[in-house]
Amino acid sequence: MNETVSSTLPVEDARIYPRGGLDVLSRTEVARLRDASSGGMHELLRRCALAVLTSGSANDDPRAARDLYPSFDIQVAQQDRGVRIDLKNAPAMAFVDGEIIRGVAELLFAVVRDLAWTAIELGPEYAEDLESSAGITDAVFGLLRNARVLRPADPNLVVCWGGHSISREEYIYTKQVGYELGLRGLDICTGCGPGAMKGPMKGATIAHAKQRKRTNRYIGITEPGIIAAESPNPIVNELVIMPDIEKRLEAFVRLAHGIIVFPGGVGTAEEILYLLGILLREENAGLPFPLILTGPTIAAPYFEQIDRFLRLTLGEAATSRYQIVIGDPAAVAKKMSTGIRKVREARLAHKDSFYFNWGIDVPLEFQQPFVPTHAAMAALDLHHGRAPSALAADLRRAFSGIVAGNVKEEGMRRIEAHGPFEIHGAADMMQALDGLLRAFVQQRRMKIAGEYRPCYRVVA
Repeated sequence: MNETVSSTLPVEDARIYPRGGLDVLSRTEVARLRDASSGGMHELLRRCALAVLTSGSANDDPRAARDLYPSFDIQVAQQDRGVRIDLKNAPAMAFVDGEIIRGVAELLFAVVRDLAWTAIELGPEYAEDLESSAGITDAVFGLLRNARVLRPADPNLVVCWGGHSISREEYIYTKQVGYELGLRGLDICTGCGPGAMKGPMKGATIAHAKQRKRTNRYIGITEPGIIAAESPNPIVNELVIMPDIEKRLEAFVRLAHGIIVFPGGVGTAEEILYLLGILLREENAGLPFPLILTGPTIAAPYFEQIDRFLRLTLGEAATSRYQIVIGDPAAVAKKMSTGIRKVREARLAHKDSFYFNWGIDVPLEFQQPFVPTHAAMAALDLHHGRAPSALAADLRRAFSGIVAGNVKEEGMRRIEAHGPFEIHGAADMMQALDGLLRAFVQQRRMKIAGEYRPCYRVVA
């Protein structure tokens, strides 16, 4: 391992050998993996690997790390005993005394594993399999199983959603909730980034240590367009990269035994609408699924505004599927523990697995990838009179498009080339949406640093 000279920042070269998921492969599998990584997915692999190697970075511009380390490269090489990963001009922050940090190496293995699996198992020849709802769910299951996150055990996994750009007081609150969850033996799954995705994991680590819990799971689920803007936080010990945002969201819902939502921005609103759109379907009416919206006292107005928006768009029935708890971490953890016990009872009664929620119905309109072009955003049907689930699906797409314009490189390029997305809909709905988005901007929930320039325009 030799240190190299750079005109920008200190860098290192490294040669590492994967363990776990990539350590037992046939020669044919190794060759296919190498071919995939050196072909069309190489730039994607490079971007995701760089995000992992700069884990802990407080920047949400997906192009920042690439600009800082323009000569970085990663290659997957074949050898008799498996694969080898070669790093060239990698960020020195990922190394200690010339050796790559073990946790960083593990996350790097996960990047290679998941991108290779997607390229090999979900390639163009399998496109027909991904045209049905069952086929997409099977793909989600396959990727999670390949990542070895599906483990038979009593239900105890809490998914925590929330923004990467939150206030200090909100961040401390997420740690307090994580601590209370950890004291009750619950594991944490988040979107893997900073802010509300890091806080619950950090709090849970202390509680798990106090309870002498030896098998601690801090699962991070991301996707290629997000990971470059939200590098994995260093507590994540199981990283999964899903092919797109829709499969990422389904993975959260299939893995979770309950979900907690902290304050956040458009990405968090997208997640709320995705889950409520599914839970409001008649097929899922009797399904226990604890969903708690929570934050410190200063976040009360935030959740009041979210609640008003949900009532206006999805109707009063939506409120029966979530609880709002303000300023009480212990109460959140107690309610979640109670809810998960009900999930356990229901899974036993229906002979459903604990590690993957086959029983929840996720329709195709929530699974098909949405490409946020200007035409697609303008064509969203955001009007009253639609079934709540169908309206939630389009509202989710609207927020997804704004996320893309904010932090995804492809979406940012579209905005730079053609200007802001236009979002059309019913006057009262657009007024509420505009008010919600303006609040996100004023509360600095759209961007960690720098002045935010809206990538959208709401049109009544």
